[in-house]
Amino acid sequence: MKPSELKAWHPKKVRLFLVLGAFFVANALVAEFIGVKIFSAESTLGLEPFRLAFFGITELSFNMTAGVLLWPFVFVMTDLINEYFGEKGVKFFSWLAVILISYAFIMVLAAIHTTPAEFWKSKSTDSGNLDMQLAYSQIFGQGLWIIIGSLVAFLIGQLVDVLVFHKVKAWTGEKYIWLRSTGSTVVSQLIDSFVVLFIAFYLGAGWSFKQVLAIALVNYLYKFVMALLMTPVIYLVHYLIEKYLGQSLATEMRQEAINE
Repeated sequence: MKPSELKAWHPKKVRLFLVLGAFFVANALVAEFIGVKIFSAESTLGLEPFRLAFFGITELSFNMTAGVLLWPFVFVMTDLINEYFGEKGVKFFSWLAVILISYAFIMVLAAIHTTPAEFWKSKSTDSGNLDMQLAYSQIFGQGLWIIIGSLVAFLIGQLVDVLVFHKVKAWTGEKYIWLRSTGSTVVSQLIDSFVVLFIAFYLGAGWSFKQVLAIALVNYLYKFVMALLMTPVIYLVHYLIEKYLGQSLATEMRQEAINE
């Protein structure tokens, strides 16, 4: 988006662009950093592990990175930006998110390599002394292959999401918001789930291809269910945006998004 174009926009359009983009980038950035924690989805919900089996890999459960808690909101922001600002809007914020995430990782890496203050190095806890520098490094210092895999998968997923969203909208018109929003998400996340594991663990950690496929499928099943569950949220936010913009401006923006 050129600054001159943004300045010429209706004030409500500018505010919506900035709010949607800010939430999109913030969720993507936070998801990358909290993703270092692996949690059990079944245990969190008070369930027994499902113990699935795919491609000869057994005892698979929904052990997910904590980042998946925020990605459904990234999907919603993507579809709303798509709806009102089109392909250019999604690409702009996708590249901005990648640049800011990369910048954040560089700054974190620099922070890890600073010399810790003596009084901060160790902290007494009920479980014994905690090495603060080691804990800090382990929590924030993700591997290079994981970072690359995550960023590449994110970009590819966003580009696929844009393509599917606009293909469905061209086919259905203004009807079936759920089909273009949820449909674009389930297609793009199928690719995203595989790409991130392929780069991070097949290329970066020597996993077998079958293991990558099996775990990618488990991750995708979670994302598929979440995409369906987020469908009412898309309708709710869509309604609120339409009410904020007014029928005339909202219709104009949706038409511009299609014709850009």
